Amino acid sequence: MTILRLEDLVAQGKLANQRVFIRADLNVPQDDAGNITEDTRVRASVPAIELALKGGAAVMVTSHLGRPTEGEFKPEDSLAPVAKRLGELLGREVPLVSNWVDGVDVQPGQVVLLENCRLNKGEKKNNEELARKLAALCDVFVHDAFGTAHRAEGTTYGIAQFAKVACAGPLLAAEIDAINKALEAPKRPLVAIVAGSKVSTKLTILQSLAKNVDGLIVGGGIANTFLLAAGLKIGKSLAEPDLLGEATAVIEAMKTRGAEVPIPEDVVVAENVPEGKFDFGAFLAAAKPVVKRASEVGDNDMILDIGPKTAAKLAAQLKSSGTVVWNGPVGVFEVDAFANGTETIARAIAESSAFSIAGGGDTLAAIAKYGIEKDVSYISTGGGAFLEVLEGKTLPAFEILSKRAAG
Repeated sequence: MTILRLEDLVAQGKLANQRVFIRADLNVPQDDAGNITEDTRVRASVPAIELALKGGAAVMVTSHLGRPTEGEFKPEDSLAPVAKRLGELLGREVPLVSNWVDGVDVQPGQVVLLENCRLNKGEKKNNEELARKLAALCDVFVHDAFGTAHRAEGTTYGIAQFAKVACAGPLLAAEIDAINKALEAPKRPLVAIVAGSKVSTKLTILQSLAKNVDGLIVGGGIANTFLLAAGLKIGKSLAEPDLLGEATAVIEAMKTRGAEVPIPEDVVVAENVPEGKFDFGAFLAAAKPVVKRASEVGDNDMILDIGPKTAAKLAAQLKSSGTVVWNGPVGVFEVDAFANGTETIARAIAESSAFSIAGGGDTLAAIAKYGIEKDVSYISTGGGAFLEVLEGKTLPAFEILSKRAAG
């Protein structure tokens, strides 16, 4: 995929005295008092801003925050806390500008933060009149928000259509490079881990990957459905029996290519699951882990992790891989009694020489829990966007930037 990059424009001296509009992802969590509780996304936006300033540009930055109603400002929708934190990180004041669609006063060497872009009428539906107004604000548009790359909105797509120049910032460019390396030109064998509670939410991902990967490791409730498809009993474990046909089709698709979906040979269960509705959290906290062969799961058992033999086998496969794509823990890793499978896989990925790319909220939580952030080649910042890439979809942001680069 050919795109124009912000770094290239800076290196070529093309930003001097230019007005640069950066679409960042500053959608950060806040407490009830409006204090930012986790600022990773703000910190991740800094390199693009500093690059543009280094190039001599007048810099405008905007982002969405939450899900405001277009045209109706409420204090909790304001990017004011972000402006404050951004100023601290940049070591300069970052003024917050409201009602900015019809014009912004910013000079070369300055940076301003434009109030929550989703307050603008027409943003979500990518209204053309709004998109043209946004494009008129700048000489160069920079998309640096991978978390929004799967949405065709005013500040993510429309402005890129009509701006004089449209390019990718360093964060978005890094995502594109990592995805291309993992999925378009992978070092073989390519192994994907897809886990989660339901096959239905990841079915298109499984079907897409089955056409390309050499090994497809399934975990969580998804693995239970595959166990059923393999003719094994799963007791009271979470599964989707109505999707056995789809699970079987994925297994067969892999087989025809000489690839496989490894079915767990042992599992970790909680026994004596109560009948009817019960407090699952309390049950988990008190449950004792019992390792069983996958063929010996009882009617009142609930599978909550892969067993040690399966974990060791998968770890060996991951360590000998050329590329690993990871989305989802393979067990209820939040509870230590059922975390061994996910930890074993996480540590195998960390120790492997394979190029590894990981994404999705639960996956990032597992990476943080086991402290392997520096051992994963690339950690994707976009949940929904990462999943859509795994589904084989072309993200709107990638499409328009590629189109603009081609002229």
